[in-house]
Formats: sequence, structure tokens, C-alpha cells
Amino acid sequence: MIKFNNICLNFNGKIIIQNLSFEVKHGEKVVLIGKSGSGKSSLFGLLLGFIEPSKGEILFEGGRIDKKSAWYVRKKVAYVDQDVSIGNGNILDLLNFVSGLKTNKSLDFNKVKVTELLGDFELSNDTVYKDIGELSGGERQRLAIIISILLERKVFLLDEVTSSLDKHLKKKVADYFVERENCTCLVISHDTIWLDNPAVKVFDMEAGKWKQ
Repeated sequence: MIKFNNICLNFNGKIIIQNLSFEVKHGEKVVLIGKSGSGKSSLFGLLLGFIEPSKGEILFEGGRIDKKSAWYVRKKVAYVDQDVSIGNGNILDLLNFVSGLKTNKSLDFNKVKVTELLGDFELSNDTVYKDIGELSGGERQRLAIIISILLERKVFLLDEVTSSLDKHLKKKVADYFVERENCTCLVISHDTIWLDNPAVKVFDMEAGKWKQ
């Protein structure tokens, strides 16, 4: 489904990624590991078409990602970043805004579905009436995850999405994604809840190979 072919990325004269090749198949859950600066987040930027590789190509569903195809890829991918960039203001207004976007017109953000997801991630039903600024870091992370699920995308890019959660909630989040066979996940995390799961594959960005 996603293939990185001999990817190189240089930034301001510094080599970020060098000759990286690997493939993620449909339904696989892959965790990217490596020290800071090894190119984990940059790989997400490359996949979404926000960054162009210095060399090599990235294929999504068999098609090469470039400036023209990047919009198609973004419609198929849900990205949740470690900074939880969901803005400010009332949460219900945010949900209405997201569901009202032209690209999301066919999606169903109904109350029953939202309530069910709030319960899945242990958020109270009245959360939607709060202001985003009232939420803790962990609550913001779970809200961002819920919004990404409502978008019904095929692929999830999850960047440190369990970092602010306790062990119980980390497991809730990891289990939710791992147990869904039809979704493909690329995850940046050092949480053992992901790394120790036998259903998860681990790719070492520094070594440029799968971890056994």
C-alpha cells in the first residue's frame, strides 16, 4: 500500500534520511523507532507531500506521490501529531466545522457515533460542550484521535499520540488501532504498549531495517 524506494532527504546540508527503502502493506501496524533527528516525523511529511525527497520515490496505492497526487493521499490519510494541533474554541463547533468541510460531506458525525467514541476513549459525554483550552494534554490527545477516526480514512499516521496518557489509556488507544484489520497505521512511539504487541511491526529508522 505504501512503499518508500531509496529515499534520501537533505536539509540545510544535513542528511536526514539516506537510502531508505521499506514497504507497508494494507492493514499492517508499523512503529517507527530511532533517536531524535533520525527522520521519523520527516517521513510523515514526505508521505503527505509536504516535503519532497532529495532522491527516490514514495508510492501510495501504486501511484507516485508528487505535488499533483498529494491531495489525493491527504484525503485518504488521517494524521495526528504529537502537538495535538486542533486549534482552540468550543469542541462542538470544531466537530461541526470539520464535518462541514467539502471533502467530508459524505461522512457521518452523528451524535450516537461521537458518544460511542467518547466512551471508547473514556471521555465524558459533556466533553463536546467544553472549550479545547479546558482539556488536559491527555484529553486533547484522545479528542484528536476521535476526530481522526470520524474522518474514516484508510491510513493513520500517529505521532506520539499516547505520550500524555497513563498505562491503561495507552493500551486502550493501541488496542483500538491494532484490532482493526482494515486500517493501516504508521506510528511514531517509544511506548512499550506498541513495541511489545506481537501484531505490530517495528522499523528502525537509524538502521534502515525491520527490527526482529
